[in-house]
Amino acid sequence: MSDRTRAHVFVSGKVQGVFYRANTRDTAREKGVDGWVRNLDDGRVEAIFEGEESAVESMVEWCHEGSPAARVEDVEVDYEDPEGEDGFRVRR
Repeated sequence: MSDRTRAHVFVSGKVQGVFYRANTRDTAREKGVDGWVRNLDDGRVEAIFEGEESAVESMVEWCHEGSPAARVEDVEVDYEDPEGEDGFRVRR
């Protein structure tokens, strides 16, 4: 798994109720990125992206725009050791 990287992302702004999670899931699957995405009680969206470095970086960049109805104000990213995520899902 040494060719894999993991990004832990927090997105703030108008990112809930605008299909942000569904669009994140669909985009991650298209790019072959594993992980998950979920809404947080404070109005942010949290996501884990795991996969090839270029694909993960592409997802982090995508988060700055998100779904068409979203208005992203900030994206925080922490890089971590891969944990072996398999597939991409929306968490509740």
